[in-house]
Amino acid sequence: MRITFVLPKVSLGGGIRVAAIYAGWLTRFGHQVVSVSPPAPLSIRDRLLGRRRPATHSHFDGSGLDHRVLDRARPVEDRDVPDADVVIATWWETAEWVARLAPAKGAKFYFVQHHEVFDWLPVARSAATYRLPMHKIVIAAWLKRVMASEYGDHDVSLVPNSVDHAQFFAPARGKRAHPTVGFLYSKAQFKGIDTSLRAIAKLRAQIPTLRVLSFGEQAPRPGELDDTIEFHLSPGQQMLRELYARCDVWMTASRSEGFNLPAMEAMACRTPVVSTRTGWPEEAIVDGVNGWCVAVDDDDALAQAAQRVLALGDADWRALSQRAFETVQHSSWEASARMFEQALIGQSAPTTRTGTA
Repeated sequence: MRITFVLPKVSLGGGIRVAAIYAGWLTRFGHQVVSVSPPAPLSIRDRLLGRRRPATHSHFDGSGLDHRVLDRARPVEDRDVPDADVVIATWWETAEWVARLAPAKGAKFYFVQHHEVFDWLPVARSAATYRLPMHKIVIAAWLKRVMASEYGDHDVSLVPNSVDHAQFFAPARGKRAHPTVGFLYSKAQFKGIDTSLRAIAKLRAQIPTLRVLSFGEQAPRPGELDDTIEFHLSPGQQMLRELYARCDVWMTASRSEGFNLPAMEAMACRTPVVSTRTGWPEEAIVDGVNGWCVAVDDDDALAQAAQRVLALGDADWRALSQRAFETVQHSSWEASARMFEQALIGQSAPTTRTGTA
């Protein structure tokens, strides 16, 4: 098939990462894959430096994929998109663009990685995109339920995210000499960094020797993380794996999550997870078996759950670590990409399937 992904401005964010992964696998499967995106808008600094394009990085960098960036920040139009069998929106705004494309651009799909009705967005417009006549591919069971309950769409393909076990792995290990907790830093309000920091403060009151690790694609605001927290800005993939594996417990306090890949990656590195009940952790974590889930915004419960993990004896922690690993052991991006491919084939018009590889 000839497949086009229509992207928002690209970055090192998780949603762009997943789109790049699928573009890569579909290319390996023999399909002709093109990705199209507008550039990030020029900042004042970029303009002062005379740049025509902002200095940005994304998961498409060095991938060898056919990624085409528009001349300026504007909606994607027919002239920007090759004729194809399938065209895929990847964000609420791109869904508006894809809906306006000519039929020759391909059967229209909407790859839904979150329910994008946040208060900093034009909520009515973003919600309206879920009613557009495009077949949806969602990454989590809760999103499939939302598409049915709120938008009346019961014909939705579920393709769960996965983890690359060649990238995220760790040998079996025992507890660390110093209790260590890790978390993802993000400025996005729905990621719950404030809840994480309150929970960590309470955990420190119980465990003065606690070590705290964090990483993120954005630098923290001045004074937001104290100097006892070891922070890594946009770590490389090997460092990311090492950070997960240096933790006795991984903490995630999101108020809302489309999926939560870091939780899955931490488990692949044999680190038990304590999480709020959102996204994939709500579906995958069984309390006391492979981690703990608590209510959103409940920093007391989050601290208590992390304390339970850190208080385990070495043998019991090893058993919890092993069960966390087994939770994700058989996941595979290749298998997920095959599911994604089948969703495209199954929902495309019959005339578009003649070129299937």
